[in-house]
Amino acid sequence: MKALNKTSRSNFLTYAGVIIVFVVLQAVMAGGGLSSMLKGQLVPICAYVVMAVSLNLTVGVLGELSLGHAGFMSVGAFSGVVAAVSLQDAIPFVPLRLGLAMVVGAIIAGVAGFLIGIPVLRLKGDYLAIVTLAFGEIIKSIINNLYVGLDGRGLHFSFLSDTLELEEGGRTVIGGPMGVSGNMPISTFTAGFILVLITLFVVFNLVNSRSGRAIMAVRDNRIAAESVGINITKYKLMAFVTSAALAGAAGTLFAMNYSTVVANKFDFNTSILILVFVVLGGLGNMWGSIIAAAALTILPEALRQFSEYRMLVYAIVLILVMLATNNPQLRAFFAGIGAKLRGRRGKDSQGEGEASHE
Repeated sequence: MKALNKTSRSNFLTYAGVIIVFVVLQAVMAGGGLSSMLKGQLVPICAYVVMAVSLNLTVGVLGELSLGHAGFMSVGAFSGVVAAVSLQDAIPFVPLRLGLAMVVGAIIAGVAGFLIGIPVLRLKGDYLAIVTLAFGEIIKSIINNLYVGLDGRGLHFSFLSDTLELEEGGRTVIGGPMGVSGNMPISTFTAGFILVLITLFVVFNLVNSRSGRAIMAVRDNRIAAESVGINITKYKLMAFVTSAALAGAAGTLFAMNYSTVVANKFDFNTSILILVFVVLGGLGNMWGSIIAAAALTILPEALRQFSEYRMLVYAIVLILVMLATNNPQLRAFFAGIGAKLRGRRGKDSQGEGEASHE
């Protein structure tokens, strides 16, 4: 019960922290105190936060290394753009259209995660990492050769070459290697904030449920979990599909923030970047993933003044942070400070209780 209360308190603090940051940023923007660079990074930060939290479900909670998370993001991005463009005339209300597009992106990415997960999740360790990496590259190659158009007769698809034959007034939504161009950006910081809260709600409720305990049992000891009747494939697939669906919604949010989107944006480097968010924030630590995703998204832009040296500085900062967070003495120091603060808080509350009793 004590552990449950501690978990609930930690989850509540995570929700509260995200809400406070959103309110503060909205107030700062209303006062004109936020630079244009930071304003432009708000939606990508929200998308990367969702990606980091969803990947942490696979890597931190399930304990499986996935290197193809950007593949699910790209599936959600391009399917969400197609859905948003298709619904443009039927649903003129932008927030509703964006919400439905994110739902479509999540569903299609979830289906892709299910189809990939059935054969892939029988593997483990390095083999699983290599196969998921290959999946991400396959998805990128497919989208680079996919053409999707929209006209009065509906959606048209072609592969390898542009043979859409659209009616007059029709438009090409996905143009092969050119990706999406001429898109109307409709993503907002508010939509990103809501998606982050939904992601945290889904992940926290899954992790704290009976299914979440089964997933963690599979992570801790696969043989012991199987011996007590836990369906290994079922629970691994549950975590993997949930992670993929959330990544798909994040992909739609990300893609609808730009007028031009290409498949090469969701390559191996993006998957590694998201994995860095997870590792830097701590495996299984959702609040850490949020902070790492936000900080490491802003950092390269903040270092632009260093020109060609900015990525070198970025790499050095990453190394120093990883060394610091994995230093036993440093962690013991901060743990000691936390214990002292908790002890002082407990004494204060006890003193207040005694005073009120008197």
